Amino acid sequence: MIKKDVLKSFNGKNVLVTGGTGLIGRQIVDILCGAGTKVKIVSLDKIKINDKAEHVFGDLTNFEFCKEITKDMDFVFHVAGIKGSIEVTKAKPASFFVPLLMFNTNILEACRINKVQKVVYTSSIGAYSSAEVFKESENRDGPPMDMFPGWAKRMAELQVQAYKIQYGLDNYAVVRPCNVYGPGDNFDPNNAMVIPTLMYRIYKKENPVIIWGDGTAVRDFAYSRDVAEGVILALYHGTNSDFVNLGSGEERTIRELVETLKRFIDFNYKFDTTKPSGFSKRVMDISLARKLIDYDPTTSLLDGLKETWNWFMKNQDEYLRRKNYFKE
Repeated sequence: MIKKDVLKSFNGKNVLVTGGTGLIGRQIVDILCGAGTKVKIVSLDKIKINDKAEHVFGDLTNFEFCKEITKDMDFVFHVAGIKGSIEVTKAKPASFFVPLLMFNTNILEACRINKVQKVVYTSSIGAYSSAEVFKESENRDGPPMDMFPGWAKRMAELQVQAYKIQYGLDNYAVVRPCNVYGPGDNFDPNNAMVIPTLMYRIYKKENPVIIWGDGTAVRDFAYSRDVAEGVILALYHGTNSDFVNLGSGEERTIRELVETLKRFIDFNYKFDTTKPSGFSKRVMDISLARKLIDYDPTTSLLDGLKETWNWFMKNQDEYLRRKNYFKE
């Protein structure tokens, strides 16, 4: 929960949220609208999130548009990204890499030109080099484990550092979230991540639901509202132009994930041990975020999954109204 004095500081401010219709962005929008903020959303999704926010349909790969949309903004939350499965990342790397480079560069530079007071950029766990536990002081110099999207995210982080070196700017904050899930997730069966994929297959009555591996792989699943609070806190407190991790603070096996879903959804499942499980462990150390920006994720995996499932039951087709960067 964000403290009242932090939320009060956003009252009456002009705020832009790029990707405000997405998984994290819509939670940021709801929190800020509830705090009396004048919120403007820019997105290519044909979705309306909050009646209190102004929705602008626009393409962030257009630099002139980015300069126009960031004009007269007090704060900018640059949350826009491209989300997809590991398979689609490997098959269509240009669909990730090129647009990410373009709209990250454009928005960050437009904010500099327009002298936006505070900016926060949402990077990704994929910008890290491969490891089991990710800590801000480690695994910084090797190649990103998520090759093309990881490099694109890391380039934007370098852009923020370049502004600090050349212009002395320290008003840019950066966060690296882990595996985020929640209402508004990407449920496109062709490129969804693990939790929406599982929910989609359960909804389609697969019997049993076949899960690759033996279920022992460990992951960090963070609920979108917790991460949204972390992004807001990062902008408020600052991160010294470097990044901080945003995760759940909990380690969960894939088997625990499936069994937690089983607690409130009736379905059968089977682990296919002839298939690979992926990385044995990928979790985030969030001790720096707790200390530096007062980040405190509180949503349990059970509660978060219930909220996500209930939203999905009412919005199974929302993904059809979202911008699909992988569609030829």
